[in-house]
Amino acid sequence: MLNFFIPILAFLFQEQSWLMRAADAAKRPDLSKFLVIGALLFIIGVAGVLTRRNIIVIFMSIELILNAANLNFIAFSRYLQDNGSANAVAGQLFAVFVIVVAAAEAAIGLGIVIALYRNKETIWVDEIDLLKW
Repeated sequence: MLNFFIPILAFLFQEQSWLMRAADAAKRPDLSKFLVIGALLFIIGVAGVLTRRNIIVIFMSIELILNAANLNFIAFSRYLQDNGSANAVAGQLFAVFVIVVAAAEAAIGLGIVIALYRNKETIWVDEIDLLKW
């Protein structure tokens, strides 16, 4: 049984194997990896907004969307900074602005949720029909 695993372990731990290259790439991620993670966060957030009925989960999904935008802003800012651009700080400023907007959205949104719960005694979006005639 051990004779079966020895060649596999030798392949995995040999110098300059794909495992070592993957570890080196993980230590120094490039722009594409950040953009893929940002896209995944954005997709999860949009799916949460479109499929969930609980208003608190919808707010958390909106926060995921905003965090995906922040990740992209910071990634592009770092990319521009590495390439010597003069506008490298713009992405970081946008990210701070988005954080401020997200904090205001959370405070106002949770206030609206509390008011709706007091009036309708539910947090399910399908059962809130205050604007219907």
